[in-house]
Amino acid sequence: MALKFRGESTHKVDTKGRVSIPASFRRVLERGDPDWDEGLNPNLVIVYGGRRRKFLECYTIEAMEEVEALIATLKRGTPKRRLLERVISGQSFATSVDETGRLVLPARLREKIGLEREAFFLGTNDTFQIWNPKTYEEDNARLYEMLEEQPEKFLEDDPEEFDELSLLPDPMDLRERAGRGFDMLSDLAREPEGRGRGRR
Repeated sequence: MALKFRGESTHKVDTKGRVSIPASFRRVLERGDPDWDEGLNPNLVIVYGGRRRKFLECYTIEAMEEVEALIATLKRGTPKRRLLERVISGQSFATSVDETGRLVLPARLREKIGLEREAFFLGTNDTFQIWNPKTYEEDNARLYEMLEEQPEKFLEDDPEEFDELSLLPDPMDLRERAGRGFDMLSDLAREPEGRGRGRR
C-alpha cells in the first residue's frame, strides 16, 4: 500500500529557518524519492508560487514528476500551460531533509506565508502543506463558516479559492483517452489482412 501524508502537527522554526518535520512525513518522502537509499537524505520539492497561495506545498520527487507530466500534456505556449509552468516548476524550491530530520526554509519562502516562530504541518495525501498556524486557523474557520452558511457557494467555483493546480488535466481523462487509443490500435491489428490491402 502506498504511503500517504496524513495528520497535522506544529513545530518550532529557528532563526535560520530550520524546522523539524513529522517522522511519518519523512518516511513518505523517502519512499517517493527514486534516488533515496538507507543512510541518504530524501529529496523533495517545495512549491511556493501563486498569488493567493497562503502555504508552502511540499511534493515527493515522484509526485512532482507526475504533476509536471500532466503539465506537459497541455499544448505548448497556451496561457494555461505557461501559468502552470511558472507557478509549479518555476516558483518551486528543490531541497532535502537534513541528517536531523529538518528542513531549511529560505527567507523568501518564510516571508511569502508569514512564517515566524512556528510552522503548522498538514498532510494532504500526496503532498503536505506548511502554514503559519494563525493563518491556517483563520482559513479553516472561514471554510467551515462558508460551508455552514452558504453550502451551495462552497461547492461552486470561487475566484477567491482559485488554485492554479485546478488547471491541470484530469488524469482519469488522460487514461480514458489513452485507453481509446489502445482499443483503436487493437482493432486495426485484428483487421482482416485482405481489407487492409484493399485500402492501399
